[in-house]
Parts: sequence; C-alpha cells; structure tokens
Amino acid sequence: MDLTIILLMILASIGGAVLYTLIGIAPGTDETAVLAPVTLAMILLGVSPYVVLAFFFSAIVAKKLTDSIPVAVAGIPGGVMAAPMVEHAMVLKEHGLPDVSIRKMASGSVIGTLVSLPLSLLVASLIIPYAETISKHAGLIFFLGAVFLALMASNKILSLLMILPFALLIQGLRQLYWETGIVPADTTVFVSFFLGITIGPVVFKLFELMNKDVRDKEYTEKEKDITFKRQQQYKGFPNPFKILTKQEIGTSAAGAGLGTLTFFLTPVGMTIFLGEALTRHIKDPVKRASRAISTMDGLTNASYISGTLIPLLAIGLPLSPMAIGPANALFNAPPVMTPENNFHHIMSMSEIMIAAVIGSAVAIVLTFYATIKYSNQICAFVFKRIPHEALIGLFAGLVVMLAFMDAGWVNIFGVLLVALISGLLHRFGVNYGVMFMVLYAAPWLMGVIG
Repeated sequence: MDLTIILLMILASIGGAVLYTLIGIAPGTDETAVLAPVTLAMILLGVSPYVVLAFFFSAIVAKKLTDSIPVAVAGIPGGVMAAPMVEHAMVLKEHGLPDVSIRKMASGSVIGTLVSLPLSLLVASLIIPYAETISKHAGLIFFLGAVFLALMASNKILSLLMILPFALLIQGLRQLYWETGIVPADTTVFVSFFLGITIGPVVFKLFELMNKDVRDKEYTEKEKDITFKRQQQYKGFPNPFKILTKQEIGTSAAGAGLGTLTFFLTPVGMTIFLGEALTRHIKDPVKRASRAISTMDGLTNASYISGTLIPLLAIGLPLSPMAIGPANALFNAPPVMTPENNFHHIMSMSEIMIAAVIGSAVAIVLTFYATIKYSNQICAFVFKRIPHEALIGLFAGLVVMLAFMDAGWVNIFGVLLVALISGLLHRFGVNYGVMFMVLYAAPWLMGVIG
C-alpha cells in the first residue's frame, strides 16, 4: 500500500461522505438498495479494492450520521435503521429541541464508530481459528441462518414456509439459463438476483400502482408542509463527548459494544430491543428520549461496521445481515470477486483495518461537522431539490444494467420475477435477511433434496 493508493482512498472517502450525506437525508432510502449497487458497480469496473473499501466505510458512516436528520426535523426516517428513533425524536421535537435531537444522534453515531472499530478487530481475531471449519459448512450455516432470521421475523410462519420455494425459484432460474445456453454451465448468476431482492418492495409497489383502485387510494391533492426550527449555531469543531452527557456516552458505548458482539443478528431488532432496554428506567421524557436516540444511533452504527468488518476479517463469507445485504459485493461480485477470492483473501487484516479507519475518519470529520453545523440547510436542500423518485430511478437503472451484464435480456425479466416475489414476501413480513440467506443456501439446499 503506497502513498498514491492512500491518497486515492482519502479522495474516495470524501466522495462517499459527500454522496451519502445527501442520500442519507433523502426520506425512506433503504441502506441495501442505495449501498449495494454502487459498491458492486465499482468492483465490476475494476476499481482498486483498497479504494472501494475506504469508500464503503465512509459511505456507511456518513449514511448513518445523516439518516437521523429528517427524523429530528420532520419525523420521517432517512433510512430503515432510523425508523426505531422516530418516537423518541418526536418527543424532543414537541419540546422544541430538534437541534438537540440531531446533535445527540450524530454524537451517538460517532461513539458507535469509535467503539466498534477496535472491538470488531478483537472479535474477528477470536473467530479466526474456527474460520476454516465455518467455511466448510457454509451452505448449512446459511440455511440455519435463514431459519434463525425467519424465527425473528414479524411473520415467522410465512418466513419459514417460503425458504424452500424461494430456493426452488433461484435454482430453477439458474437451471433454465444453463439448459438454454444463456450462460455457460460453469457460471452462476448471483449478482442480479441479489439486486432483484433489494429492489423488490419498490418494484412490487410500482406494479401495484398499475391497478387503478390502488392508485386512486394513494392519490392526494395536498402537499405535506415541513417546518424547520432555526437551530442554535455551534462554534468550532463539535466534540461528541461534550454534546453528550456522561450517562449518554456510557449507554451509547454499551449499546455499541453489544451491537458489535451481536453482529450476526438483525440490526433493526437489536436496535429496538437494546435501545429500549438501556433507557426504559428513565422517567423524565426528555432525558429518556435523549438517552434513547444517542444509544440507538451508536448501536446501529456499530452493528453496521461490525457486521461488515468481522466476517470480512475472520471468515471471508457474508455471515451477518449487514454482510449479506449492503456489504455483499465485498464478498461476492462475480466474476471479479467470489466467496473463494474476495477482499478477505486479497487484503491483509491490517490493510482492511486501515481502509476502514480512513473511510470512517473522513466521514466523521466531514459529515459530523456538516450535520451539527448545517443540518437544517442540508435537509431543506435535499427535500426541495433531490426528488426521491430520481434516487429510485438511478438505482433501478443500475440494477437493469447489471442484470443485462449478468445474463442478457432474458435475465432482466428473471430479475423482475425475483423482485416481484421478493416484494410480495417483504410486504407480508419476510425480511431481507431471510431471502438473502436463502439466495446463498439455495445450491446446498437443492443438493440435499436432490
């Protein structure tokens, strides 16, 4: 790793921080849908792994720092992981403290990042002796992971029942492509099916709107008014350890530590469970809300970092919801990256950590400063000037392009089929993690049945 690569990593980190600062504020952006296609495209274009990794960590830290801003000012989560914080942020807004809410959440994210990076390295070091055994039983582990996540889903019965049919769909399409010669027999279509799952809810909603009755119910002539409270100006570079109280620092660090240790569990579920468990004893509503949002933001940031770093450092297989979702391309982006030859294999532990530290540090310096100083202005700009539909169109276009690159025109319709079924399942309570685990376990599962 020479000076040129380090400079490129810093530039990529700056680009990731700026881009995902804006994307993070856009309401309703799903982390997997906005992170996975861009990371995948960079890898397929041949960008240096060091640069890609620095960009990715900068992106996830920036995204997590800013997706709480629309929660504080408008009660609208900027991403899926920000949804559990809406109730507490609204308590602070009702007391005229949205600026305090933003600072608490952003500071909690910084604490989560600082705790998670070294702790992830420690946990990964403890797992490494068992990495070979884990890799040998990857198919079984993915299947058990699908069952485990299904039992934690909101619709447990459907989540369990869909495992085998969904595996049949995935392997059936692959077999069709092999039999008809669309792809060679030694090529496994993976990337586009993965992306089909990520955009499933959006595609299903778009097709649903083709029904006039559904469209009429969604139609409204009223515009939603969003008001911004003038926030107090913060002088100098903000210090998260001064913005948070000692108790908030403690629970943010504790939440981040627990989030890191439970990297293999669903981040949303752990955020709600641990965030409430660590703060439910506080009686004062303002103090409780402040403690809850800082703790939850620390936990979500830590779970995202650890969920990527630990599998990447120790095993080289995506054995966490984060690794199998937004970070999936770091483990499997054929033909450039495969489970047998990915970032885990081509970069040393120290190189992976350097990239993670550079990306995280750049995002903290740029995005944390901008979040504390200019959150209202940034939020107003995104709400006024960046249509949500434009972001959806951008990522949908990337998916179509990558589907064509994977297996031609026919695969665009194959991905559409996967997306529609995934969207329907998601609508009825089957989370992404279950479907991603089935995507990985499908060859093993069909082999066992056969």
